[in-house]
Amino acid sequence: MTLCRVTGTIVSTQKNATLKDYKILVVRPLDLSGKLFGREVLAVDTVDAGINDTVLIIQEGAGAQQILRRKDMPVHTVVVAVVDGIDNALQ
Repeated sequence: MTLCRVTGTIVSTQKNATLKDYKILVVRPLDLSGKLFGREVLAVDTVDAGINDTVLIIQEGAGAQQILRRKDMPVHTVVVAVVDGIDNALQ
């Protein structure tokens, strides 16, 4: 799982029929101090996250299919949780 921030949404006039009921978000990884790093990726939203929300994503095709309960979806990355807070005891 990767901690990310939602930076945008994707709007499309056409998409795979199996994805029509899902929102696609643009997310970017966060470090534990809340600083963005790395590249943005697209993720299917399963938890109704919004822009600027901190979320957890999984990036693994078989895991995404298990969460979505569909083997026919062309998905690699899924938002699985909205993070309410982070308690980092090491800082």
